[in-house]
Amino acid sequence: MSLRRAVYSGLLYLLIPFALLRLVWRSRRQPAYLHHIAERFGFYSAANEPPVIWLHAVSVGETRAAEPLVTALRERWPDHRILLTHMTPTGRETGEQVFGDKVSRCYLPYDLPFAVKRFLSHYRPRLGLLLETELWPNLIHACRAESTPLYLVNARLSERSAQGYARFAGFTRATLQELVGVAAQTAADAQRLGTLGAPHVAVCGNLKFDRSPRPQDLELGERFRRWFGARPVFLAASTREEEEEKVLAAVELAAEHDLLTVIVPRHPQRFDAVARLIAGRGLEYQRRSEARPVAANAAVLLGDSLGELYAYYAACDLAFIGGSLLPLGGQNLLEACAVGRPAVVGPYTFNFEEATRLAVEAGAAVQVGDEKELGRVLKELLADLERRGRMGKAGLALMRQHQGAAQRIVALLQSTPRR
Repeated sequence: MSLRRAVYSGLLYLLIPFALLRLVWRSRRQPAYLHHIAERFGFYSAANEPPVIWLHAVSVGETRAAEPLVTALRERWPDHRILLTHMTPTGRETGEQVFGDKVSRCYLPYDLPFAVKRFLSHYRPRLGLLLETELWPNLIHACRAESTPLYLVNARLSERSAQGYARFAGFTRATLQELVGVAAQTAADAQRLGTLGAPHVAVCGNLKFDRSPRPQDLELGERFRRWFGARPVFLAASTREEEEEKVLAAVELAAEHDLLTVIVPRHPQRFDAVARLIAGRGLEYQRRSEARPVAANAAVLLGDSLGELYAYYAACDLAFIGGSLLPLGGQNLLEACAVGRPAVVGPYTFNFEEATRLAVEAGAAVQVGDEKELGRVLKELLADLERRGRMGKAGLALMRQHQGAAQRIVALLQSTPRR
């Protein structure tokens, strides 16, 4: 073991008590954090079903993005079982909703040498894929030692993250060079990863362009719309902490008569807190979980459900994409584009930098600087049906134009030389 990895591993061992305390702390809001703890240390009770292709999707966004890739992998290697690993309970739950029993699933262990070795010994994957920016030095080294080809796919790396990795340039380079190859989302991502030392970097596009709503998502969207009635509907999707207050301030500034605002928080453990916030502003509201038509006097519907975001998009007139009014990097605006709905994003979109740029340039999205501008744009767009229609069509065209990442990634897996 190199000195760098020895120091890194020593620090991880010291952090084990804190990691366990963190699980206990997070279980106060999400009891599922106390489930399957043994898996986080490489102990698995489920039987293995070889041969296995392993795909790591840390949480909800990555799990949803993985859907077209899982389909492409199953088509290319139909005799292999797909193993999907996660780090969060919501990611695991999303995997169950999206894939059912078509894939196996478990938690990826912490990046401890003994834990990752046990994981690889138990499942013995023929091929491993890490989605987006999951760089775990001990895991990557163990795959190299076990001759398990490991790729970083749908890879993205913001300028800010690249600067952070560059502070540990030697360790980062040594870790990246143990990968077999990288499928980057954009040329800028590829350039940053290559500069840090990644091998065999190819630009394959963004898997999120390959996703599309299922028929049942659109059917649920139609049901939602019947529940909403003829009122104009503004969706605030995947909102983060402290952002709902800004959204409601923008709605107040827009002063749109009879507007129904639908708020879908990003994290389910915040549903009750957001309900208290809405009530604290003196607004009448309902919860999605009540499963009934929205009352005429309800100003807000709280989307307290998982896995229904496409349906919310399909049922709205206009969508704001959360995580972008605060410096959090934004969430996925392409889901709005995929159902032909105009999108509004805030100034902080570094997690979806290229997709946001493309959507704004195509006329499918509008970027605002703060909640005041959001209120103004909301008022303008709700009053302009023709413009909303053009934006929706532009979004659908953008999705068609950039599809194909899953097939390009599979082609890379077939063509890249393996050690």
